[in-house]
Amino acid sequence: MKKTVLILSMALFFVASAFAPKTNSVHEVEADIVDLAVSTDFLSTLVAAVKAGDLVDVLKGDGPFTVFAPTNDAFAALPAGTLESLLKPENKDKLVSILTYHVVPGKVMSSDLKNGQKAKTVQGGEITVTLKDGKAMINDATVTAADIEADNGVVHVIDKVILPTM
Repeated sequence: MKKTVLILSMALFFVASAFAPKTNSVHEVEADIVDLAVSTDFLSTLVAAVKAGDLVDVLKGDGPFTVFAPTNDAFAALPAGTLESLLKPENKDKLVSILTYHVVPGKVMSSDLKNGQKAKTVQGGEITVTLKDGKAMINDATVTAADIEADNGVVHVIDKVILPTM
């Protein structure tokens, strides 16, 4: 049991350190949300989708933004052909709708989340927060890494692509 806890602790440390922003002082961050995602291998599919949706400049903007960032595995779990279809130019509006559903205006840290809380997304729909057994869920996606700060907001990594009602 102790060995398992140690291994999990080390894994979490390495995941968290992958997001550690470069700073010149305690409060100065030199990476925006896009830069953090670009520097993280397991968010490369999200980066490709953000580029295809022409959202790079928006997410490099002043913000602040809270981004619930699906991992590559989350995108891979979509039904076969879904991602490829969404990345086509003719489906850009649908892609943008899905991506902006993962963004909430403002900087929402995990300590701000309340069980049953609803939050309006940039897309216009609402997401629901569930807190259970020490885990935060956004709709049906589990937050696997929280409170990754950027100079224009915060990123919470999730294990599933959340989909708005279309």
